[in-house]
Amino acid sequence: MVLYQFVLSDEGVFTTSVDWIVIGSFAITWGILLDSLSVIMIGFVTFVSLLVQLYSLGYMLNDPRISWFFSVISLFTAAMLVLVLSDNLIFLYFAWEIVGLGSYLLIGFYYDREAASQAAKKAFITTRIGDVGLLIGILLIYKSTGTFNISSIIDMAQNGAISESVLTSSSLLIFFGAMGKSAQFPLHVWLPDAMEGPTPASALIHAATMVAAGVYLVARMHAFFDLAPVALPIVFCVGLVTFLIGGSLAIVMTDLKRALAYSTMSHLGLMMLSLGAGTWVVAILHLVVHGLSKSLLFLCAGSVMHGTGDQTDCWSMGGLKKNMKITAYGFTIGALSLGGIIPLAGFFSKEEILVSLTEYGGLWPIILIVVLAGVFISTFYITRLTVITFYGEARSDHAEKAHESSWIMTTPLVILSALVVMFGFILVPLPFLENYKGLGHFIDPQYKFHFVPWLSFLSIIVASSGLLVGWLFYGSNVISHKKMAVRIFPFYDFVVRKYKIDDLYQWVIDHAVLAFARLVSFFDRVVLNDALVNGTGKSVLLSSFR
Repeated sequence: MVLYQFVLSDEGVFTTSVDWIVIGSFAITWGILLDSLSVIMIGFVTFVSLLVQLYSLGYMLNDPRISWFFSVISLFTAAMLVLVLSDNLIFLYFAWEIVGLGSYLLIGFYYDREAASQAAKKAFITTRIGDVGLLIGILLIYKSTGTFNISSIIDMAQNGAISESVLTSSSLLIFFGAMGKSAQFPLHVWLPDAMEGPTPASALIHAATMVAAGVYLVARMHAFFDLAPVALPIVFCVGLVTFLIGGSLAIVMTDLKRALAYSTMSHLGLMMLSLGAGTWVVAILHLVVHGLSKSLLFLCAGSVMHGTGDQTDCWSMGGLKKNMKITAYGFTIGALSLGGIIPLAGFFSKEEILVSLTEYGGLWPIILIVVLAGVFISTFYITRLTVITFYGEARSDHAEKAHESSWIMTTPLVILSALVVMFGFILVPLPFLENYKGLGHFIDPQYKFHFVPWLSFLSIIVASSGLLVGWLFYGSNVISHKKMAVRIFPFYDFVVRKYKIDDLYQWVIDHAVLAFARLVSFFDRVVLNDALVNGTGKSVLLSSFR
């Protein structure tokens, strides 16, 4: 019904709202904002969720808590839909927290396992740190504007009704919330541990829900961020650092799902980088393309686990293409798209990000070189993962005896594979459709697809080089990856230990947070309880004997 109203709308925007809480002049409303961005997001979220739930019918078939799984994953999807349809920040924040709850329940689905229980708590607490910043930012905006409505807030900002200091501080606080949900450095530490949940849940978290929420929020508020002089450069820098750190960590992971998790982190950084460069439409296009590719890769990983007895160590596999052809070809297609290989969808969205960098001030040549290095890393690590897992000879009995998954699990793989192959042509203007200007033009009529021949050629060379080097290291005996690891061992070991960021956090918790907690406990017990409360009572008691 809402989509029908959107189609009938002359302005391409449909809004409706009802009052929820009214206290005098203060009111909180539940409202829907349906525009081109919302339409793209709800179509994307519902489509991926449908395929994941179809796949889960086979993957979770024998699980005794299958009903609970589908209940939570439906709540998770519904919360994300509410988030992308919200017309005000309080309504959005409510859905934002339900998304966080859903991720906690899914990551900790196997709560009887210590690792899953710890991972769920880690994800919940880490993202809550960012959520505190988001809530403060929302309240700061309300104090300055008197409204939570997103459109009204942006209009007031553009008309100069919000001071520059409020614009900057609230933008950074909102981005801090997005950093938690979208696993941006340094709030990224929860993402790899989230792999403890069922693989279909990992696919949904990494493709269309939790991690997409932060990117969507910054894109939705892009006009607000544009007016904050410091905000966008910070978004850009955080995205760039996350892109490179995530890619480098994906290279050294031997666990199939964790390697894909760091790949997600890297590409989320690329989206934030694009948002920081001011090209929010391109970021959304890459969000959709990455989501399709990553959901395909995760579902293929789940198929591998299903066919090999829950094995996730890629070095214990090899040669799976022999017995798992549909899964192997699906993973290969998703990998090539993720690596930005032409003519798959990932090539076109990546190209638009690179083009946007050429307009990023006088430093764009240096930034472009750094991002191209990240593109090389992306293609290299996904080639490594694909070759080790699916090609060559089987390296274990599990791999030798692997079997293809049932049709209920392979059907979503075939659908996603076909879509990843064709979706790139939906992004660009097509010569035989005169009035079609690409998906980006639908999101924002001012957007135009750019084709820069020299940049496309350079990108193809870099991505192809990553593919070739990855194959030389892991698909042939031309270069020994083991000898290379030995030569760079100190740095290699440093990366394997995740740059010791988790160790640093643990040290801070053990030595600073717990020390402060002990101090507070001592103050509460000795000063407040013993000295003030009990001391007062004892003094009254003693005085009564006189």
